[in-house]
Amino acid sequence: MGGERDRSPLADYDRKRDFTRTGEPRGTARRGRGGRRRAPVFVVQHHVARREHYDVRLEVDGVLKSWAVPKGPSTDPRDKRLAVPTEDHPLDYADFEGSIPAGEYGGGTVLLWDTGTYTNTTSKNGRDLTMAEGIEHGHISFRLDGEKLRGGYALNRFRHGAEEAWLLVKEKDADARRRPTSSRPESVRTGRRLPEIAEAEGRTLKGRPLDGGR
Repeated sequence: MGGERDRSPLADYDRKRDFTRTGEPRGTARRGRGGRRRAPVFVVQHHVARREHYDVRLEVDGVLKSWAVPKGPSTDPRDKRLAVPTEDHPLDYADFEGSIPAGEYGGGTVLLWDTGTYTNTTSKNGRDLTMAEGIEHGHISFRLDGEKLRGGYALNRFRHGAEEAWLLVKEKDADARRRPTSSRPESVRTGRRLPEIAEAEGRTLKGRPLDGGR
């Protein structure tokens, strides 16, 4: 017995981190962060590490399914944003903002750019799919209810295997608008910008102005 079937969905997350050095939450898969039934959460974190990107995370079956989006989510339906899947993260990661020590996996600064809940709208051939089924099939659609991002989005897989890749696209609806990543760079939790978060933990952001402008 054992093997992949019994493997924790957060095993990769735990393996990559030294929790005696990083303030990131330990990996614990669970069905929710409260006793009452509630809508699943999403979070978008602006992450300046070896490569700057935005992490888009959706709660699915007790973990945060995660994609790294180099240019960040767009609100323009004409934009197709590359989204590279990363390891599942624990639900508690939806609250994480701060610095990851140099030398640790993902070492750098993380800003909580947006958060909220979402509604699954995934279907195939007229049948509603769960998020897990949609991810397996390579297509999910959902409506975000965040502080910055709202309305319909879709993630579509276009490449499999070791170089697996998806596209994140905004749906054409009343919530479509232009470039919030540049017009609203502050944290939705603390109001801080990336340099302020880095400075508070004794770090600097190379090549970035101290006012956090983009």
